[in-house]
Order: sequence, then C-alpha cells, then structure tokens
Amino acid sequence: MKTLIKKLLYCQIMIIVLAGCSKSFLDRPPLSQISADNFYQSSNDLRLATAALYAGTPWGEWNYSCYLPIGDVLSGNMSVGYWRDAVQLNTFAITGANEIMVANWRAFYKVVAHCNVTIKAIEEKTPDSVPLLNKNAAIAEARFIRGFIYYNLAVLWGAVPIIEDNSKLVVTPLVNRVKTEHVYQFAINDLRFAAEHLPVTDVAGRVTTWSAQGMLAKAYLTIAGLNQNGSRNTALLDSAKKYAGNVCKNSGLALLPNYANLFKAQFNDNPESLFALQWAPGGGWLEGNMLQIYSSGGTEISPNGTAGWFGIGPTVDMFRLYTLKDSIRRKATFMLKGDHYPELNAAGGGFTFTGDNALKKHIIGTNKDNNAPTMNLFSSIEHNALLRLADVYLIYAESILGNNTNTTDGEALLYFNKVRERAGLAPATKVNADSLMIERRIELAGEGHYWTDLVRLSYYNSKKAISILVGEKRVPFSYTDGVITEKDPWGPITPPTVNTFTFPLPSSEITANPKLLEAPVSYY
Repeated sequence: MKTLIKKLLYCQIMIIVLAGCSKSFLDRPPLSQISADNFYQSSNDLRLATAALYAGTPWGEWNYSCYLPIGDVLSGNMSVGYWRDAVQLNTFAITGANEIMVANWRAFYKVVAHCNVTIKAIEEKTPDSVPLLNKNAAIAEARFIRGFIYYNLAVLWGAVPIIEDNSKLVVTPLVNRVKTEHVYQFAINDLRFAAEHLPVTDVAGRVTTWSAQGMLAKAYLTIAGLNQNGSRNTALLDSAKKYAGNVCKNSGLALLPNYANLFKAQFNDNPESLFALQWAPGGGWLEGNMLQIYSSGGTEISPNGTAGWFGIGPTVDMFRLYTLKDSIRRKATFMLKGDHYPELNAAGGGFTFTGDNALKKHIIGTNKDNNAPTMNLFSSIEHNALLRLADVYLIYAESILGNNTNTTDGEALLYFNKVRERAGLAPATKVNADSLMIERRIELAGEGHYWTDLVRLSYYNSKKAISILVGEKRVPFSYTDGVITEKDPWGPITPPTVNTFTFPLPSSEITANPKLLEAPVSYY
C-alpha cells in the first residue's frame, strides 16, 4: 500500500494551517510562528486546527473530479461533455484505472489522514489547562468529518481499509480491507461521538450536533438495508428515525424560504446548511471550489472573464422528472434555452441562456456578481453544502415509511410536504418508496446524492435498483418549444448488475498492496 502511504504521510502539523478557508472562518497566524511544540496550547488553537479540515487540496480534488461525476453522472442525473473517464461512469464500464474513481479514493484517504493527524495531536499535545469540553468538541469536529468520509467510502467501495493512526503505516504498510458493515459501524461510532460532543450552535460554517445527528440518520437508514432481502432492519430504521426526528423537531432549524438562494454565495452557510465546504477565493488548480469549470455559459458569467471548460447538463431521464409546476427547482438546478438569471452578469442586465441545457446549481457568476475580486475559475466562493436540512427531512419521512408500502403518517407527511411546498408544489396525501426516491432525486439533483440513494436501495432490493438504471435514458438532449430531441449517447451501456453498485479497487493500490485482494476482515 506504498502508493497510499506516500500520499498520506506528508500530513504533519502544517497541513492544519495550510488548508484554504475564508478569513471569517479561519484567521491563522504567520507560519513562522507555528510549530508542533507551540500549537494546540489553547482553545483558540484547537479551533484553528479543526477549521482547516473544512477545505483544502484533498477536498478540492474530490469536489472537482468526483462530486458531480460520481453523484450525478454515474447515477444518470447528468451527462457531461466528452471526458473518457466520465464516459466509463455513464456506461457502467468502470475499470480500476478510472481516474475519477482513483481520485475519489485518493482524496478521501487524504482527508482521513488530516483528521487522524488532528485528532492525535489534540489528544497528545493539548494541556490540561484547555477545558475538556473544548478539547472534546474539537475532536468531535474531526471525527464528524472522518465519519462522513468513511460512510461515503463504504457506499462506494463497501469493504475498505480503516486507518485511525497514519503513523502506524510506517511499520505496517500493508493493510486489509474491513468488512462493509464494520466500516459503516466505524463511521457511526465517529458520528455518535460527534453528536455527543459538538455544540447545539456554533459560528456559521461549523458543524453542530444537528449535523452529526443528520449524518447518523443517513448512516442508520443506509445500513438498515445492508445484506437484507426485500426489507430493512427495523431496529436500525428506528435509529434513523430517532436521529432524523431530533433534527427535524428539536433543532429549531427551518428550510430557507427560497430554494434558488441555497446555491448563491451570499447565502453561504445559511441555517439549512448542516455541513458545507468552506472555500476561499484566489486558489490554484485543485485548491479551491472548481465547480464553475462545469459552466456552459460564456465569459460574461464566469470569474475573471474565463469561460467554463466543458458543459454538464441533465439527461433526458432527469429532465422528464420535472413537471411544469416544479419550475422553481428545475430553473435553479438546470438552465434551458430562454431562461433568464438576473443574478448572473447583474451589471450587464442579467444573463439569458441560449444553449440546449446546462447546470445552474454552483454557477454563481462573475467577480462583480459576488463582490469577490480575487475569485477565479478555480476558486468559486460558494460553500457547497454536503448535507442539508431538506435531505434530513426526507430521510425522516423514509425512516417512518420503513418497510411499509406507503404511509399517511402525519410526521412523515409534514416534513415531506415542507420540501414540496417550498418548491411550489401541492402537498402529498401519502408517501411511498417511489415518491420519496423521486422527491430526493429532484430536490438534491446536482448535489451528489442520487448514487448514494441507489446504492442504499440496492442493499435490500437489488432488482429494483438495477431496473431503475436499466430504464434510464442516460443521454443528453435539446429542448426547443416543448420538444425534446435526444442526442447520441457517448457509448454503449454495459448492462448493470448488482456488482455495478460497488466500485472496483484502484489498480495502483492493489499493485502496491496485494492484501486488498484478500477477504475483508473484522474490525470489531
């Protein structure tokens, strides 16, 4: 596993102060004043250390290379202009050398290493003069992020290595994969610690107990179906319901009234955002939020007059899910010919899209639009949320539905309809698995969630999950005067199977560590 080690062991104290975060979130002292011996000496030092975990190069690589390609292209929500590795995602022909998949593995384990180094340093270097409450809260931030990563590693690969202390890799570089259920349990343990030790409130952008409880609900909902046949574990569904219900009913949080505002920089870290990456302007390649590279617009809506490099837009399958009444979410997520956006190129009177279709989420416009003179194409200042309150509302409804065919439960309908009513839609009178899946797909399109939803379904109903993939129209299209014209796909689609829902291990990692090919071992 030497490849992984080389990419992880550079994580020393400096990674904690080099990560890019906005000045309002992280005011760091000169690097010349920081060393392993004089850091971690106060509560403020701990806050500084954990703040750096919310962004930086590993997140930048994942955010650009993997966030949309895996969550939305692989799932059939979007089609991207020709990109060989993305074509493999769209056609279910992923190899162990697929660079998008490899980048996901590499970035996730780098984030894990950042968390591990931070946790170890806090535990070993923080003096007793720092209140235990503050020490545990700092560790909880790192464990939340580590738990978030291991949850997603389990979703994508199933059985993976669990690394808690990167320094041990020097002595024992070859490590086994751990059983999928134990990877999930590791993530849950981290998230439970975070839920217990994170504060109820914090400054905008920091995770809280509600962030951890929301992720716990998602983790329990996912593992409830693991290795099941047609139904989910009711005790685990109850745990999902417990934590999601706590967030829904006891957090005091509410949905942002205007759906489109969720994806504008001036609404960064709004109360609906439970976990968001904290990006700063001015970064270089893979250092910041590079999502505006996916813009199909021209220089008039891009930072520093540099147009997006290649477009990404909805597939026919995704577009057909929107009804005429669901125009609020559709326009905030995808541009169609003739759509006007006054917030883009505002100084020039707004922007009217003239192409076939394109992504709108994460396209926030020019430097002037965002009052961000140092922003460039590689450093959007949007703090894109990886967990939103609306997501937890729908998790709560799904956990109440459980193994039932449908439900008219008042709590499930209340929170399901809060999501719909914000979108301008009539409230539903009952909820079933299909309506929940569709609602989640539309509400969270362009936010990297749909593949996770399909994997969760595949755990207990693989036939249905496969049938969804088989039935998708995974092709781009043009839309003029209400007429959809499908375009040619990038390549023949390999018939999906149950194995489609698990990524292959990166070939380079197998070469470096043949133990990855051995049967997964127990961790607990």
